Amino acid sequence: MESTYKVIELVGTSSESWEKAAAVALSEARKSLRDLRIAEVDALDIHLDEAGEIVAYRTKLKVSFKYQTD
Repeated sequence: MESTYKVIELVGTSSESWEKAAAVALSEARKSLRDLRIAEVDALDIHLDEAGEIVAYRTKLKVSFKYQTD
């Protein structure tokens, strides 16, 4: 069977962890996208405040879902 998939980039944030940030991004994506297939972690980074303290963990994901024309 032949299929086509679209790949988009998402960035999730969390004050707790990179894993939670990824979960937040996927949770939001599921609200408007159907047939999610694969999520690949593309980058991890941390947002710091002026004192150098961690404010947020950020996870950048490449997410694929089945392309549908209907």
